[in-house]
Amino acid sequence: MRPFRIEIPESDLDDLRNRLARTRWPAELPGVGWSRGVPLGYLQELAEYWRTDFDWRAAEARLNAHPQFMAEIDGTNVHFLHVRSPEPHATPLIITHGWPGSVAEFLDVIGPLTDPRAHGLDPSQAFHLVIPSIPGFGLSGPVPETGWDSWRVARAWAELMRSLGYQKYLAAGGDWGMMISFQLAQVAPENVLGVHVNMLVTFPPPDPAAMAELTPAELAGLGKLLHFDQELSAYFKLQATRPQTLGYALTDSPVGQLAWIVERFMDWTDAEKSPEDAVDRDQMLTIVTLYWLSATAASSGWIYYESTDRTAPNVAAKWGGPWPVTVPVGVAVFAGDATAPIRRWADQIVPTITHWSELERGGHFGAMEEPDLYVTDVRAFAGTLTR
Repeated sequence: MRPFRIEIPESDLDDLRNRLARTRWPAELPGVGWSRGVPLGYLQELAEYWRTDFDWRAAEARLNAHPQFMAEIDGTNVHFLHVRSPEPHATPLIITHGWPGSVAEFLDVIGPLTDPRAHGLDPSQAFHLVIPSIPGFGLSGPVPETGWDSWRVARAWAELMRSLGYQKYLAAGGDWGMMISFQLAQVAPENVLGVHVNMLVTFPPPDPAAMAELTPAELAGLGKLLHFDQELSAYFKLQATRPQTLGYALTDSPVGQLAWIVERFMDWTDAEKSPEDAVDRDQMLTIVTLYWLSATAASSGWIYYESTDRTAPNVAAKWGGPWPVTVPVGVAVFAGDATAPIRRWADQIVPTITHWSELERGGHFGAMEEPDLYVTDVRAFAGTLTR
């Protein structure tokens, strides 16, 4: 384990700008908007902003303002932020991103979670934060061998927390971070105090009568999940079957990488007309640039291949659990998330839910879209636990 600092060579940034300037653009049918993918005009304007106005050095400095480290665990590199609270009785908390996320999506919650006193919050709920980059993603870089499924990441997280001297801790996450946090609680139940997730997938139970019980709001939520499965999940199928082929296009074309990620920000957030309705433009480009500069477009898709049952009837089947954890679980449901879990089915998937919040704003990237709501909910869940 060694200290780490992001220092991207200027030549890498020059190469990015040159590639953006030489983009070969496709045709587009008139009037289709977002219905067939990212609109041409929107992407051209965003790519030009990326080339001429986006300040990577400012983003780099913002990341470098927090202590970062690189560890070798189970034969692969793991990059992580480790921000200790000034409060002496703070609780360790490991937060895990998903795809296409990164450690950058948690920058706005680090201060309030680690130093609540400085942010006008009750200091009795404070946290030592560990925020790792999943192996294969971003600054962790590609893994060196096959077999890195979500269970292996969970075991690596248990080792990471042990090596940092944390015997009791909380886990939190969404997307892959949800799955990895649940699995961490299963591989290290004696260490994990509780799990907080801001994503949960609840498929209908086998009994058709369960559908008759649904309220109009629950039916609308189920409709969102079905829309995700039928219309928005092509990325999942592709990354779970042919991530390497996709990786060639995304690793060679920054605009291809930009479009692939920006579409997720449009589809999964609480956005209306463009992703910037929900996510700050520079924040969004920080995440895209991390994928580009680390050349992890392909390797960030490998976890889909390793972790997915490709014989399942729908692409998101494994995300629906069950999650037989024995520790308390808190669930934050952000209104704009595409998965829209249904409370009455959630207990059949996760038997130990002790905290459930339905939040009126925000989407899949809750900590980045609505940091105040995210911080409040994590603190509320932690406050229900006995430590």
